[in-house]
Amino acid sequence: MQFPESWLREFCNPELSSDALAHLLTMSGMEVEEQRPVAPAFHGIVVAEILEAEQHPNADKLRVCTVDAGPHSPDGPLQIVCGAPNARAGIRIPLATIGAELPPGEDGKPFKIGKGKLRGVESFGMLCSARELKLSEDHGGLLELPADAPLGQDIRQFLNLDDALFTLKLTPNLGHCLSVYGVAREVSALTGSPLITPAIEPVRPSHDARLPVRIEAPDLCGRFSGRIVRGINPQARTPAWMVERLARCGQRSVSALVDISNYVMFEYGRPSHIFDLDKIQGGLVVRWGRAGETLKLLNGNTVTLDEQVGVIADEHAGQQSVESLAGIMGGDTTAVSDDTRNVYVEAAFWWPEAVAGRSRRYNFSTDAGHRFERGVDPAQTVEHIERITALIVQICGGADTVCGPVDDQTARLPERQPVALRVARAAKVIGMPLTQVQCAGVFERLGLPFTAGEGVLTVTPPSWRFDLQIEEDLIEEVIRVIGFDQLPLTPPLAPVTARVRSESQRGSHALRRTVAALDYQETINFSFVEERWETELAGNDQPIRLLNPIAAPLSVMRSSLIGSLIQVLRHNLTRRAPRVRVFELGRVFKRDASVQTSEQSVVGIDQPLRLAGLAWGPADSVQWGSKERAVDFFDVKGDVQALLAPRVARFVAAEHPAMHPGRCARVEVDGTVIGHVGELHPRWRQAYELPSAPVLFELDLASLLAREVPVYVPVPRQQTVTRDLALIVKDSVPHDDVIDTIMQAPTGGLMRSARLFDVYRPTAQTTGLAEGERSLAIRLELLDDETPLTDARSDAAIQAVIDAVQSGLGARLRGA
Repeated sequence: MQFPESWLREFCNPELSSDALAHLLTMSGMEVEEQRPVAPAFHGIVVAEILEAEQHPNADKLRVCTVDAGPHSPDGPLQIVCGAPNARAGIRIPLATIGAELPPGEDGKPFKIGKGKLRGVESFGMLCSARELKLSEDHGGLLELPADAPLGQDIRQFLNLDDALFTLKLTPNLGHCLSVYGVAREVSALTGSPLITPAIEPVRPSHDARLPVRIEAPDLCGRFSGRIVRGINPQARTPAWMVERLARCGQRSVSALVDISNYVMFEYGRPSHIFDLDKIQGGLVVRWGRAGETLKLLNGNTVTLDEQVGVIADEHAGQQSVESLAGIMGGDTTAVSDDTRNVYVEAAFWWPEAVAGRSRRYNFSTDAGHRFERGVDPAQTVEHIERITALIVQICGGADTVCGPVDDQTARLPERQPVALRVARAAKVIGMPLTQVQCAGVFERLGLPFTAGEGVLTVTPPSWRFDLQIEEDLIEEVIRVIGFDQLPLTPPLAPVTARVRSESQRGSHALRRTVAALDYQETINFSFVEERWETELAGNDQPIRLLNPIAAPLSVMRSSLIGSLIQVLRHNLTRRAPRVRVFELGRVFKRDASVQTSEQSVVGIDQPLRLAGLAWGPADSVQWGSKERAVDFFDVKGDVQALLAPRVARFVAAEHPAMHPGRCARVEVDGTVIGHVGELHPRWRQAYELPSAPVLFELDLASLLAREVPVYVPVPRQQTVTRDLALIVKDSVPHDDVIDTIMQAPTGGLMRSARLFDVYRPTAQTTGLAEGERSLAIRLELLDDETPLTDARSDAAIQAVIDAVQSGLGARLRGA
């Protein structure tokens, strides 16, 4: 929220400098994000009037002006050459006299005005535009001042340029500070300076006409006030003082009626709306929207409504037409224009939960919605109608202007529940001694009504405070007003208990470092993704949908990390990355009826952590020692094995929605499936426009964090015996089955390891192998820790292995 300091000081003027005031606001929770002067430094510029403006004799685009600068031209009018297109007799403008300094330019040095000569004509000063004074970017001509601007007055004094702009970064609980008066109320409580509350005098009605209004949804609108004003002049010019204040609040002037509504919103924090009365058909109905209804808004957008959005509709002959988006923006149909003569002024209380998030559905936000979704005082609707009416009569009124009575309807207002503050607990939470008198004084300064008991103060929140709901809210108010700078400098006292991780577990950061050591780079992605990713890459037809997505495509929660990694790959490929190896450790979201609500869970939603990786491009970076080859399934399989080591994983052919059906395996550890590894399905490679298929893996994090506790054994004292076997098996026999059968063979505990080191498949000239068979060369290691192995014992063990694979798998020795 942005506002000028001078406006704030009209409501509360503490004896503080601008810097001290900004510090006070920040330390009380209203962070001053920016503090800057209204205008840069310059001097010697006064109000002047052009008496005559004649064509320059030697230049088509220059005029020779005769200028009256009041006391600054004691010898009479000044002659000044000017090239502005609007330089004409009779207007009052800023004049930089000789010796004046304009704001610094790009070089940082001020521009000093001296006597000059332009095309042979002397000039004794300079007439200024708003851009030359750095008051705005408008360079269309001279800055025209009001006709009653006093001649000779310093322009800084006349335009109140020795002012500062404060920009506050308010947290959502400070909705009562979204107005100049609201901030002033806080400053008064913080400093003790008096709060000046201008009296709002009611405008006496001149007729009895009322517009019929019916509230059908009390859960949408708690109070609705309005009044008819007839005979106005909508083309009246907004006063300069109002235009200036709106501009310093970051709001451009639109028209007198719109400016008045915006001005009161910045002044008291209540958004309002002014309808063209003659465009309303019948009366107004306040209700929830209906599916399929449409509304053209003031911003030109046409939106489609549903039952979750509140509306104001008019009703004529039993037919209803939506005229406004409740608490957010008015409709184009009943907007005021230059032809408007009669208006209906509306101020209402909209329930915060009925407005929150609605404008974001339509990809825009408004000042009104920003305030209503945080809570606007429901007690002042009539007073604000009177304030707006008075300004309309003052600015747009005339002899024919008449006002009707205020029609005020109350459906249901917030019930303020008392909140108790225990003084002893407040002192404990804040960390400094407090008395009940101190706390009572804070509540009195804040205007919070309370009752006192023994060590307890019970506060009934006023109508403008929606944030006071629990005891901690009152504790915050106490220390905020007393001052955070009053807190004693005491060291924190807390027991420090070391949390030792079990040796059977490793931390997630250690796992990240392990993945990074395998040449993967970590990425962090949104947990909400495109619905297409879930359907295609996760096989999830019923994803968890977001009620209020930050962007239309990111509408569901992910149940797999693969879609996020594919998007990262596409992002890198558009930037011509030659090689991509990325991973993500993140949470996924799946429906699970067994999950109950707790501090770390939501009912019906399982949120496990996963680790996923993607490799695309060359297997290794370019080097001289080996030829370049593309990464394949076995490269990534080896990375997964390295992540699980020393635990041994089993890879079983399987299918996954995102992966190639013939190049995909599920990963099993101790008989439990912990994830999948495989190449991207060709269908999705084409759909996502990838030049070649990446290889991916996705694993359950809990299984990766578990590890076996190391068991130390002595170095063997005996020699290992190594034997090689060439076994012929059918192609349908998995490698893991062969190894498992060998290790389970009855060798008397001599078998220590079995490793595949060669695979041979038959060709047309091969003998001994039939079609559909392959030869596996396996190296066996035998060891007896106690005695050396003899050839007889080794041969017996090898024969036991051969018998086992023959009987169990139908294998035979090659060449036998």
